[in-house]
Amino acid sequence: MTHSQGNVFSESSHLDRALPQHVFAFGFSFRKRAIVRGFVGDVKVRFIRSSSAVPAGSVLLLWGSDPHPAGLVSDVQVIRLEDGFLRSVGLGAELIQPVSWVLDQRGIYYDATRPSDLEFLLQRTQFSVELLARAAALRQRIVDNRLTKYNVGAGHWHCPQPGRWIILVPGQVETDASIRFGAPGISSNMALLQAVRAANREAYVVYKPHPDVAAGLRARGQGEDQARCWCDEVVVDVAMGDLLAMVDDVHVLTSLTGFEALLRGKPVTCYGQPFYAGWGLTEDVLALPRRSRRLSLDELVAGALMVYPVYLSRSKIGQRITPEHALDELLAWRAAATGGTPLWRKLLRLVLRIPGRKR
Repeated sequence: MTHSQGNVFSESSHLDRALPQHVFAFGFSFRKRAIVRGFVGDVKVRFIRSSSAVPAGSVLLLWGSDPHPAGLVSDVQVIRLEDGFLRSVGLGAELIQPVSWVLDQRGIYYDATRPSDLEFLLQRTQFSVELLARAAALRQRIVDNRLTKYNVGAGHWHCPQPGRWIILVPGQVETDASIRFGAPGISSNMALLQAVRAANREAYVVYKPHPDVAAGLRARGQGEDQARCWCDEVVVDVAMGDLLAMVDDVHVLTSLTGFEALLRGKPVTCYGQPFYAGWGLTEDVLALPRRSRRLSLDELVAGALMVYPVYLSRSKIGQRITPEHALDELLAWRAAATGGTPLWRKLLRLVLRIPGRKR
């Protein structure tokens, strides 16, 4: 996955990259093991508990920002897996299987302490005219259909004070690695909310808790129950795609909501260093000098949604599909997911709320 400065990059060269016939995997829960097997297709994957089982020259899969197992030999190639940016209809914390994953040999996209494959290709790649046209069309479909990462929420919202500038502040799970590795300054939801309020006294500030927190699947951030002290309204059960259409501005730590707002042409202020910051498309509180290139929105979309992720069909396990086909499947999935939360999923939530349970 090495790209040279000025190289014209197309989506197919990324989707067609192959894992070797045998790989090792460390640290995956039993639930994720089945997803990994479906993802790698015909590749044989061996899940191990100790680095001593990994021979020199082999490939080791890790989840997200998990550390290397102790004693791993230096010439093992590590590839990190993580959810993609168009994920599912439903929450990852509820064990909903994703339609997209990313693989990264350099780091992982939310770790701003070092370059990732996504940062590398955004910094160095000249995207083809054809791919940029596809990116523009994909972006328009996402916006028109109000798609986001999780596509949850059934409520309705309208600003009760028309005419005021509306700022959305999305909450995050404060223990997530994206904050630990991407927010070296302000690093909590309430500190972010306070900073936004202090700088925007006349705005109508809306706070939306993270959906995993709202569902009771992850812990609230410190002082999050006091959010109303620093905003005009807390909005919970509203689909992010609907809410983004009604706000004027979005302020984030590292939330993917900032990227989703950019797709919709909204101004975005970043207090952390998410993957979409530093390219001239956002207002950045913290500089990241190694991201020196100025990108167009469609170049960012081409890299983040078309080249970097791998999309998998829900109906044909292990079959890779294009981003356009993934959108088709997400739209069909969302259309079928009507009638509220089924009883079995409510019961599953109760199980998943058990403290310390590994997902």
